[in-house]
Amino acid sequence: PLLAVRVAHAVRPASAAEAGEGAALCAARGISHRTLAWRGEKPSRGLPAAAREARYRLLAEAAAAAGIAVIATGHTADDQAETVLMRQARAAGGDRGLAGMAPATLYDGRAWIVRPLLEVRRATLRALLRGEGIAWTEDPTNADESFERPRLRAALAASDSRICGALALAEKSARARIDLGLRAAALMRAHSCLPSAGLLRLAPAFAAEPDREAAIYALRILLATAGGTAFLPGRAASAARLEKIAAGPLRATLSRTVADARRAGIFLHREGRGLPPAAPLVHAGIWDGRRRITFGDGAANAVIAALGAEAAAAAAGGAAGVPRSLVRRALAAEPALCRGPQRAPCGAKDAAGLAALPVAAPFSRFLSGFDLAPAGAVAALIGAAAVPAPPWRGHFGPAPCAQA
Repeated sequence: PLLAVRVAHAVRPASAAEAGEGAALCAARGISHRTLAWRGEKPSRGLPAAAREARYRLLAEAAAAAGIAVIATGHTADDQAETVLMRQARAAGGDRGLAGMAPATLYDGRAWIVRPLLEVRRATLRALLRGEGIAWTEDPTNADESFERPRLRAALAASDSRICGALALAEKSARARIDLGLRAAALMRAHSCLPSAGLLRLAPAFAAEPDREAAIYALRILLATAGGTAFLPGRAASAARLEKIAAGPLRATLSRTVADARRAGIFLHREGRGLPPAAPLVHAGIWDGRRRITFGDGAANAVIAALGAEAAAAAAGGAAGVPRSLVRRALAAEPALCRGPQRAPCGAKDAAGLAALPVAAPFSRFLSGFDLAPAGAVAALIGAAAVPAPPWRGHFGPAPCAQA
């Protein structure tokens, strides 16, 4: 089925009339149409980012309700150039961020967001619409220079060469990001394992890997996964941590993760501080960035919290070649089902229908199509759900500026 969805952000009075025009356009072409409202208080700062998050959430909910797994957006090559230049100015995401938007992104592990117009210039798209006699709406916030993107858009209006330069940089950076991800994935598969719940182990040889960039990237991904953080720790801090690991025994924390390097290996586990307090279960909710909680009626009134040191000491088993103290520390930070004073570790689905399924924190909300290889490797490592195949294979087509 084809479904057109418009998200009304309720920040402009004219949006209701525009929604009616969109509905009429779709009705004339036999396309189902829905208007969804972003309700609730709007932030005074960071409005574009909050609106973007609300859009994707509402689009994913509409897609799921309609049994649709692919969401197509209208981002153009000009939008891509603006994104790259903004990230370059802010040094956001390092070299990885300069790849810009991926042609396909997996949202919340359930819906693919695809950008089929990412290689089409905005002027080309408008010319096509004019030729078809189709009008479009200009959102006035796109010209409001109190926001970063409209300011940049105005500056680029007479600088086609700068747009083409940004697009060339995006393609080069995307190819480099994919290559680095493939190398990091290979290192994770070669050197890492999960000896017990919540405890990652890297072979001692990992610290001496000659491909330093791939090793640093793999370590950043594993630190974020063990710590349940949505963003990777900084490259410089991670590189320094890897050098210290290579130099000898070490126990230090980065990105909510304890790195414990000893002769038996390099062990990573969630630190004991800052764990979520005891709270009622939320179906399909993410606990501590590391576990997706699902349950049946038998666990509806239960409470979830970290297992804690005392219960972990009683529940911890042995693992070959792993110090028992590390097993206990890692298990203490794992989720537990609480009924009165008793705490029982959550894992695979139990008799009450409760399951705490692992998720790879840095990829669980937005998984860029550029990062499929490392996401797949870390999912296999921790026992998370496999990354679904993207809706198409190729990532690159003709350069938009070369078409002109």
